Amino acid sequence: MAEDIRAKLGRYKTAPFDSRFPNQNQTRNCWQNYLDFQRCQRAMGARGADVTPCQWYFRVYKSLCPTSCDRVGRGP
Repeated sequence: MAEDIRAKLGRYKTAPFDSRFPNQNQTRNCWQNYLDFQRCQRAMGARGADVTPCQWYFRVYKSLCPTSCDRVGRGP
């Protein structure tokens, strides 16, 4: 499974279409992928498993979210 994820990450260009968010405004899509990334990190870290699959959510949210949202939660 990890090899499959690594292959997808290697071919990654931009966020794929997500049918849960069909509208032009992608704010909720950005937020959902950010939450999915945080949940994945926490869940995989708690199990002691490889967190490589979480990189998918990270790349999607980094490509969808504006850079001003990237600083949220990091402090000044």
